Amino acid sequence: MTTAMGVPPFERSRAWGRVPEELSARVPAEQRGPGLDRDSVRLLVSRGTEVSHHAFVELPRQLRAGDVLVVNTSPTLAAAVDGRVGHARVVVHFSTRGDDGRWAVELRDPDGTGTTRARAGGPAGTEVCLPGDVGLVLEEPLTSRSPRLWWGRVPGADVLGLLRRHGRPIRYSYTERDQPLSAYQTVFALPSADGAGSAEMPSAARPFTSRLVAELVSRGVQFAPVTLHTGVASAEAHEPPYPEKYEVPWASARLINAAKGEQRRAALAWKSGDGSRADGRIVAVGTTAVRAVESATGPDGLVRAAKGWTDLVVTPERGVRVIDGLLTGLHEPEASHLLMLEAIAGGAAIDRSYEEALRGHYLWHEFGDVHLIVPDESTHSEHCDSNCW
Repeated sequence: MTTAMGVPPFERSRAWGRVPEELSARVPAEQRGPGLDRDSVRLLVSRGTEVSHHAFVELPRQLRAGDVLVVNTSPTLAAAVDGRVGHARVVVHFSTRGDDGRWAVELRDPDGTGTTRARAGGPAGTEVCLPGDVGLVLEEPLTSRSPRLWWGRVPGADVLGLLRRHGRPIRYSYTERDQPLSAYQTVFALPSADGAGSAEMPSAARPFTSRLVAELVSRGVQFAPVTLHTGVASAEAHEPPYPEKYEVPWASARLINAAKGEQRRAALAWKSGDGSRADGRIVAVGTTAVRAVESATGPDGLVRAAKGWTDLVVTPERGVRVIDGLLTGLHEPEASHLLMLEAIAGGAAIDRSYEEALRGHYLWHEFGDVHLIVPDESTHSEHCDSNCW
């Protein structure tokens, strides 16, 4: 495993500014009133700088036959465990398991309300006492850029078993209360052979229900499963993502490549006046799905079956090679994920959509509303290929 790319923190100022605290989704949608389900959230739709407002259950009408939704199948782990450093109480967030058996961990201070606040990691040699007489020893920082995450070793212990017995889902101060692990699993989550999973939920997929998936399939929308095990978020510092394990299976690569081939054929037919631009689009469900697929895509635009570690950070300068659209949550103005959104849609489109989200009192964070970004096909011209905005 390599260290993260040297991408500077996201420092661009945003015209739309701060997100008011009252726009944080404090509980899951299904707990906000009788008769509600996971899909009882709102859907902001961006086509270029044009924005429209919908209920999430209208998603099938915003997509079309031939579209491919790339979904992350990583399950969420109960990755927060109580511990002690000497006499001080701490909460350990288990982020990522390395190939050498060590874990990237973040130590945080309990804040007395059931959530935590930031705490500097280290120093090397720090011993953390965990439940069941298990010990965690901090060895070195994950990167030289930040003291937040450290590589730690748990000698002779089954960490995944420890998480199953004593862990709980990671949560932050904007949430109202602890939730069961089931509240943090998406409909696409599948157990992995080695028990691995995500420290935090790939939350863009949370509003999907089996009923909605069935409707999408019946309308001709296809699904390409990939896996990317997410590490812990940088809730305070908004650092770029760290290296994460991913896999793009052969069948998903083949499906995406076939859809892109149809795009190219439709574009040629459209340019010659023979046919329409109603070709299928590759729409990632979540930034994790973008990171996985783009990591498996070569400079030639072909997606190949791949697995391993990715340190890819998608920025406007790097761009995207295969993704046409994105379904994602709403991000804080300092979040590095906004670089990815700009790479897909452009800065003007993202600023416009976030201004509308604030004006419309959309809800942020993992239990909040979602944002569908798709190409503005009215901008297609004879010089425009499949990823025009």
